[in-house]
Amino acid sequence: MRYRLLVFDWDGTIIDSASTIAQCIRLAAADLALPVPSEKQAKHVIGLGLHDALRGAVPSLAPERVAQFVERYREQFRVREDAMDLFAGMRALIERLSDERTLCIATGKSRRGLDRALDATGLRRYFRASRCADETEPKPSPAMLRELMAEIDVPADNALMIGDTSHDLEMARAAGVDALAVTYGAHAAAGLLGCAPRGCVASVAELGQWLAANG
Repeated sequence: MRYRLLVFDWDGTIIDSASTIAQCIRLAAADLALPVPSEKQAKHVIGLGLHDALRGAVPSLAPERVAQFVERYREQFRVREDAMDLFAGMRALIERLSDERTLCIATGKSRRGLDRALDATGLRRYFRASRCADETEPKPSPAMLRELMAEIDVPADNALMIGDTSHDLEMARAAGVDALAVTYGAHAAAGLLGCAPRGCVASVAELGQWLAANG
């Protein structure tokens, strides 16, 4: 088995949240009378640490208003997070993969946000370790992957990053780790392919098939 360690992104890869996150960014900007980014612009920053994401979505945002924007985004998100579901087939895939390999998470979410999500979905027991954007350097820095590989004691050539954004793939490249792109999340296939992943899949079923054939 080539990839003993599979590192998953969370939003847009495991859980169907990209559209909701983009909506919350746009609503929060409107609430504060800030320039409202397009849905495409809002989706592009998904996966970054929250502060970086919001500054990226509204480049004209004054530094003194970042905290206010963050809080308003969180308020919008908390109202909607219970309505988000895992992608169809993801629970069964995670359960099966956890019997064969070590699974971890590298996410732009905060630790508090990821803990809520893991408890709500019942997936916590399947993941050996995780890193969040408020614990180390956020994506696309390689820090999350390097820390996880050190904790699990797996070399880079035995690890695979699975994600739906260019930030995930750029993090993997910086860490010397292979990446697998999923196109059912935040970023379109063209942008993901530009990051030269080992593969690109369009569904959870295809993800399972690719891992069985290549991983």
